[in-house]
Amino acid sequence: MKQVISVPDQLGHILQSSRKSARISQALMADKLGISQSRISAMELDPASISLGQLLTMMAALDLELIVQSKPSVTQISDQTAEW
Repeated sequence: MKQVISVPDQLGHILQSSRKSARISQALMADKLGISQSRISAMELDPASISLGQLLTMMAALDLELIVQSKPSVTQISDQTAEW
C-alpha cells in the first residue's frame, strides 16, 4: 500500500484501516504500545495530536513505514502527461 498524506485526517484513516486490516483491536494495539485504548481512539480520530514518536511506534506495530520524498515538479508532471 502506498498512500500520499496531505492533511492530518488522512493519517487517522490510514492508521485505522491498517489496524483493522491487520485484525488488531484498539485494545490490543494499546497493549502493544503501552498506552490506553482511549488514546488509540484519540490518535485515529485526531491524528494532529500524535507526536512523531507515537506515530513511528504505531506505524512499526502495523508494519508500515514513513517515507519522505520531494513532490514531483510541474515539469515532471507535464513530461509524464505528454507521454500519454
